[in-house]
Amino acid sequence: MTPVTVLGAGSWGTVLAAVLATADRPVRLWTRSPELAALMRVERRHEQAAPGLTLPPAVLPTADIAEALSETRVVLFVLPCTAMGEVARRAAPAIPGDSVLVSCAKGFEVHTRLRMTEVLASAVTDAQDRVAALSGPNLAGEIAASQPAAAVVAARAPEVARTVQEALTGPRLRLYTSHDVVGVEYGGALKNCIAIAAGVADGLDMGINARSALITRGLAEIARLGVAAGAQPLTFAGLAGMGDLIATCSSPRSRNYQVGLHLAAGRHWPEIGQLLGHVAEGVGTTTVARELAAQFGVRTPIIDGAYNLLFRQRPLQQALEELMAAAPGDELAELTPDTP
Repeated sequence: MTPVTVLGAGSWGTVLAAVLATADRPVRLWTRSPELAALMRVERRHEQAAPGLTLPPAVLPTADIAEALSETRVVLFVLPCTAMGEVARRAAPAIPGDSVLVSCAKGFEVHTRLRMTEVLASAVTDAQDRVAALSGPNLAGEIAASQPAAAVVAARAPEVARTVQEALTGPRLRLYTSHDVVGVEYGGALKNCIAIAAGVADGLDMGINARSALITRGLAEIARLGVAAGAQPLTFAGLAGMGDLIATCSSPRSRNYQVGLHLAAGRHWPEIGQLLGHVAEGVGTTTVARELAAQFGVRTPIIDGAYNLLFRQRPLQQALEELMAAAPGDELAELTPDTP
């Protein structure tokens, strides 16, 4: 079988490479670090990214990007949003012309507000019709522990989505297809902002009722903003919307949820980032989400609250009072043509 390439050996990239590797599906796992690649080849582990996980023999770690991309059919970009464009431009000359490029990142390029598939399409010549987005409730630690999961792959061209579906589906990972790229990417990115707010609520011991309301009204914000950008409303009832939102707002393994817990404990950003030691995409996404909300004229009170806590050091009690004081309206406002 044609090899699959994973660019990025962080937690999700390492776990994906291990899950996808089978006797008839070789996987190349690229890292920037030659030392790390050599260590993974010998020890078959990457303890910092995926503690306790053993890399199957079919995984080839490498720091040579040309080697990683040679004769591949599917390229998974499993990178922080801040690195997506730079790595895509570096990889572009070695990417086979018929390969499919899959963004596995959940966020936006902050200075351009581009979605990650847009970043890939702009970095790789003639790739616009060969890009896809992978998203869903996929906590890396659970998948590494052989627990089952599902995801959705979205592409404008149905055959591109099916190519990724066929290449990645396995005993522990079930893939569905979609043609709503905008909706899948907006759902994956914006749920991180809501997860920060959910972490705050749980850190303040506000209860299950409050968390349930926060998740549900957070989904409404995500859907309002996504629909304004051209997404289909039903996408947000699926794996990239409600599915991913529930997982990220409920698991202590979620990086963005952890940010919220730290905020509830009285800490501030960027101190929280130093304590976490890894990327929480929702922090940068709150800034982009507010800019997009202003552009589209969409109300996002929960995202606004997360932003105020992160960047304006708004007192927790004041942020809560502002959220609760927001004028209530029709529950489905701005989502259906029959509501004002």
